[in-house]
Amino acid sequence: MSEYLTLLRPDDWHLHLRDGDVLRDVLPHTAERFARAVIMPNLKPAITTTALASEYRSRILAALPVGSDFQPLMTLYLTDHTPVTEIDRAHQSGFIVGCKLYPSGVTTHSDAGVTDIRKIDLVLERMSQLGLVLQVHGEVTDLNIDIFDREHYFIDTVLAPLVLRHPKLPVVFEHITSSAAVHFVTHTRTRVGATITPQHLLYNRNEIFKGGIRPHFYCLPILKTEKDRIGLLAAATSGNPRFFLGTDSAPHARHTKESACGCAGMYSAHASLELYLEAFENAGALEKFEGFASKFGPDFYSLPRNIDTLILQKKSWIAPASYIFGSDEIIPMHANQLLRWQIK
Repeated sequence: MSEYLTLLRPDDWHLHLRDGDVLRDVLPHTAERFARAVIMPNLKPAITTTALASEYRSRILAALPVGSDFQPLMTLYLTDHTPVTEIDRAHQSGFIVGCKLYPSGVTTHSDAGVTDIRKIDLVLERMSQLGLVLQVHGEVTDLNIDIFDREHYFIDTVLAPLVLRHPKLPVVFEHITSSAAVHFVTHTRTRVGATITPQHLLYNRNEIFKGGIRPHFYCLPILKTEKDRIGLLAAATSGNPRFFLGTDSAPHARHTKESACGCAGMYSAHASLELYLEAFENAGALEKFEGFASKFGPDFYSLPRNIDTLILQKKSWIAPASYIFGSDEIIPMHANQLLRWQIK
């Protein structure tokens, strides 16, 4: 096998960067690896308008390392009260590529999200007309539904009816975690795609409980069964252009993870491509990685593929135990563990 792997420069189609001083701590990891990234809008306050998205974009650009050409692709946070006119402004901006559906209360900073999908039908119809992508966190929030089944219930009760009701709306089912989601995306109508994270390709739910509660493996949607992980890996390595890279890298200060009620999210930006390559190499599918990482995402978003390249080297290194995160620290994925690939 070759010692090097050369790719068209990849993009990350689902990323959390936070804001303020900590933005400068995490942004360089992404900018080193990716040309572009879709930036999630679940800040406090949420990015609900084009004006707020423009201001956030400016702060991201100002925080970039000197000489970086990284491009943030912005999103709007949908609420029950998002006006249709805001969708027009977003489309006209030239830097907003989609709108994010958070069912209210589903994850971090989602309390202002949508309480009933039918309340935004006019917004979704306008997005369909303009070709603006709907990015979906696909879980129901009913506490009577088992946490491991919430994605499946969302498909049946919300997502399947939605894609039929809006047949031209581009939809990305983000960070899918189950065989049921793979089946849905594979067999539904055109213009429905999905992102898959490195953690859902590498781990199953046993990882959360090895030797005790391990809060740094807690994310939402939560890790599922080994059967689900195998199904996701098969989808990612299949060459099907409906499935593409989205890390969902989500930085949380260590004390907010290691607490009585820890935050959901895993930080992978420090080694995102390297982690994905572990999964693809384990599956014997390195030749499929460039499509998943560099081609299928821009194709879905109707954006040009990058023309520059990135080289990864088969060279082992140990992921650090932590990274600075403001006055605290982040515990990254694979902390203190061996990785087989690195950026050359």
